[in-house]
Amino acid sequence: MLTSVDTELIRVLADPLRLRIVTLLSRETLCTTHLVEETGAKQTNLSNHLKVLREAGVVKTEPCGRFTYYKLRPEAIEAIEAIAGRFADLARTARATAEANVKRSCP
Repeated sequence: MLTSVDTELIRVLADPLRLRIVTLLSRETLCTTHLVEETGAKQTNLSNHLKVLREAGVVKTEPCGRFTYYKLRPEAIEAIEAIAGRFADLARTARATAEANVKRSCP
């Protein structure tokens, strides 16, 4: 069973730009300037997405002089891994149900 926290995390990561940001941050800690260069997004748009990721607990900030660096929180991604495991369980159940042709009779 998915919790409201699970569904919120899925919603946050369903956005293509946010997923791209998370993918980039999985490889290294980056500042906003780097993320603008890598994604081609406008700085204001990127900042809004980073705020959503930060509020969801997916990334954390690290001040460095006049720059702010962003770092992925591995525990947030581990939560997605657990959610994916639940979807894999659903897929296995659905496959077994289809193969066994399980159908409830109508009254």
